[in-house]
Amino acid sequence: MQLPEPGSDALAASGALQDRIAGEIQRDGGWISFARYMELVLYAPGLGYYSGGAAKLGKEGDFTTAPEITPLFGASLAHVVADLLKQTAPQMLEFGAGSGKLARDILTELAALGEPLERYLIVDLSGELRARQEETLRDFPQVAWLDHMPSSFSGVVIGNEVLDAMPVNLLAKTEAGWQERGVGCSSGAFGWQDRPCDDFLVEQIPDADSLPIGYVTEVHPVAAGFMRSLAAMLCAGQDETGRGAAAVVIDYGFPAREYYHPQRAQGTLMCHYRHHAHPDPFYLPGLQDVTAHVDFTAMATAAVEGGLEMLGYTSQAAFLLDAGIGDLLLRTSPDDPLRYLPQSNAVQKLISPAEMGELFKVLVVGRAARLSDRFSRNDRSHRL
Repeated sequence: MQLPEPGSDALAASGALQDRIAGEIQRDGGWISFARYMELVLYAPGLGYYSGGAAKLGKEGDFTTAPEITPLFGASLAHVVADLLKQTAPQMLEFGAGSGKLARDILTELAALGEPLERYLIVDLSGELRARQEETLRDFPQVAWLDHMPSSFSGVVIGNEVLDAMPVNLLAKTEAGWQERGVGCSSGAFGWQDRPCDDFLVEQIPDADSLPIGYVTEVHPVAAGFMRSLAAMLCAGQDETGRGAAAVVIDYGFPAREYYHPQRAQGTLMCHYRHHAHPDPFYLPGLQDVTAHVDFTAMATAAVEGGLEMLGYTSQAAFLLDAGIGDLLLRTSPDDPLRYLPQSNAVQKLISPAEMGELFKVLVVGRAARLSDRFSRNDRSHRL
């Protein structure tokens, strides 16, 4: 792979993380699950991709998210949030707040709408990103940071590109049946090793028996566990306050029938390093992002089993258009092309089927709350 060379300090940090992972593999009998490997390369204290100090977002980072592309993304979400806040307590909670731009854009638009917000809480595991958030949000006194998910919360929760960064288990169908694909270490190099897998992992795959030999895919017990915890938090908040609660989750992914399609035979695992995408999760551990697409059926099922209701599921394009992003774009006159065209191009990237519009989906769940009727025309909940 022709990828940019990291600096000496970054290489040293990656080497230290490789040593730590190799030591754990040795202590665990020569094998760890890929979920455990992914957890370490992303979140090992001080060395993992999100827990270390490397830049993640923007030109100097490894990838770009929708809030980095245009403030109209957050402004559109604010109009959805404003409707939901009328049914919930006047507070928000964001998981994985990135650079803080999404929070800033939502808070700015809510203020313009005259929608009071008492608190905007952020839970983020990245020290580098939290420092950027504090700088970006220094003018918003209602923002506060938490180290973990609260036990109860009534309000509106936002999670943009959070689930894709949660560890996944890898499964491979072999002549001997379904195997869990984990990580071993030989002569200092990581490599794939298969072992018999637990039935509960295979049970997440629709029609697993009909998939071909050689099929490799991911399952998402960690993310499903997060959704169950989210449901418990929102249900507890509604029980305590008598007010509704809702969560808006945005990420790239598919319903289960599409996720586990026979033609998607090598799964969705992908790595991002300096705006280069590639499939090798063993490259420079700790210096690159490792992600997988989201099984939205599994996420919705976990939320509903946890006590929440399905409020909506659709593509990012349909959601943003129903939220009014087109009207927000027209705040800038097309007669001013120097200002209008960059914003129009950014919106096009968010809604185009060839860009982010179709691959990214929006799942909304809640309790004692509902979306505006305008979102019903493009709802795809029946596909989950």
